[in-house]
Amino acid sequence: MALIQSFRDLEVYKLGREQARKVFLITQTFPREERYSLTDQIRRSSRAVNAIIAESWAKRKYPDAFVYKLYDAMGETMESQSWLDHSIDCNYIDQSRYDELDNGWQHIGAMLNRMVERANSFCKPIK
Repeated sequence: MALIQSFRDLEVYKLGREQARKVFLITQTFPREERYSLTDQIRRSSRAVNAIIAESWAKRKYPDAFVYKLYDAMGETMESQSWLDHSIDCNYIDQSRYDELDNGWQHIGAMLNRMVERANSFCKPIK
């Protein structure tokens, strides 16, 4: 396993970038009237996941702060899933695309949860 030197080295961060990219691409097909509601909301929450992971990495000197930010990232992950629910309910995406995106967010949430459970291995003193 490669040494993690940056938040960009975290697999969860890499997967989050890919998921946010997929959300961006699929929302380009959403109706224009959704621009300032559903489209903006799902894009914002999907992009926030990685921003908060980066913040948590910066705070890993303080385990409680690190874990708190990871929980925030999990919250944004679940918010993205909620917006996906609205997307399928409005027939903006099909079941196959919904399943693909939802499974990706579910996997990211599980990875974040494992990071919380193993916070001490990430929160070693910074030199």
